[in-house]
Amino acid sequence: MENNNEVLLRVEHLCQYFKMGRKELKAVDDVSFDIKRGEVFGLVGESGCGKTTTGRSIIKLYDITSGNIYFKGQRICAGTRSYRNAISEARKKYREEVKALRAEGKEDASKAEEIKRQIAEKRAQLQEIIDLNNREIAAANRDHRKCDKEYAESLVQQLKEEYAPKFEAAQGDEEALKKLKKEYREQCSIARKTKLITRIQMIFQDPIASLNPRMTVREIVSEGLVINGIRDKKYIDEKVYEMLELVGLVREHAGRYPHEFSGGQRQRIGIARSVIMRPDMIIADEPISALDVSIQAQVINLLNKLREKLGLTILFIAHDLSVVKYFSDRIGVMYFGKMVELAPSDEIFAHPLHPYTRSLLSAIPLPDPHYEKQRTRITYNPIAEHDYTTDKPSLREIYPGHFVYCNDAEEKKYKEELGL
Repeated sequence: MENNNEVLLRVEHLCQYFKMGRKELKAVDDVSFDIKRGEVFGLVGESGCGKTTTGRSIIKLYDITSGNIYFKGQRICAGTRSYRNAISEARKKYREEVKALRAEGKEDASKAEEIKRQIAEKRAQLQEIIDLNNREIAAANRDHRKCDKEYAESLVQQLKEEYAPKFEAAQGDEEALKKLKKEYREQCSIARKTKLITRIQMIFQDPIASLNPRMTVREIVSEGLVINGIRDKKYIDEKVYEMLELVGLVREHAGRYPHEFSGGQRQRIGIARSVIMRPDMIIADEPISALDVSIQAQVINLLNKLREKLGLTILFIAHDLSVVKYFSDRIGVMYFGKMVELAPSDEIFAHPLHPYTRSLLSAIPLPDPHYEKQRTRITYNPIAEHDYTTDKPSLREIYPGHFVYCNDAEEKKYKEELGL
């Protein structure tokens, strides 16, 4: 991993809720983390804890309920629920306070003028809160809709600055100037169709379900280039062949269909499709869970090789902690939509603090029969483990870089365990 402290992706208070009739499913609830350029961030947890939903929300497959997601310093996703809730709460509080003041006025008529003044003040405060949150909602909607357009405009501006000295140098040579103008127009056409979100690509969990059975491998892998406006068939073919060879396939595979490949080969096609766009970041959503053990190792080694060669940043979603330890620099542990622990991978394995993390670690099998006979599984029961009735929990930094979802009493206990 390159030594870089630049934050490429920042997730702030991400909430993703889904309607279930009259009820609401909180798939992801107030999750925050950041990923630095060049690192692999592992996201682990049991099935249904919100890992995949987090990845899909980042890549804008879902419109987030509330929170903010920043990529390369620009806000790409913004939810408005928190601002609307703030307005509702302020209105409710205003009605209760006004009701109390009016009741007080009825009891003591001499205070009528003072109560009128207080009500006017509270109405002004309420309007200020409404205006502030409405401005935030408008800004969130604007960023959500226009971030891609602004990114495309910045790319076109960069091309203008890049080609201006080239045009000046080519003055007097009609042939060279004509060729340069044609190249500039083509590059501008591609830049205008480029979206900021395409700088993040995703590898999906099920390799067969994520590949169109009616498209050849050439069409599947090159689809992103075609959408971006590239029309040169020779260039497209060369890029497809280059990507297939990069992921361990051969040129002859380009004319085949997905059903003609094994599971591991299909996943390689999915990886080729994601890296052909030369993204800054890849979200790998359990890319090895549908594969057998020997193929898993090959795919992990391939991702490691691509990471070093292309300088990729990876959000690696998995439920196998032993694989995540080998591959990730930092690990975030999720449980029921919450981030319960976040730390460097070595730190998580050396000093797991949250009871759920300990439960996950105790479930890792080792190819050692003597150890396996003595291994005891730790069962996590949140009702027995935590008492959050009065002392409410939050994600807190217990040790530099080591965050745990806990309350005041638990924070004190965890610090004592670490000797702090």
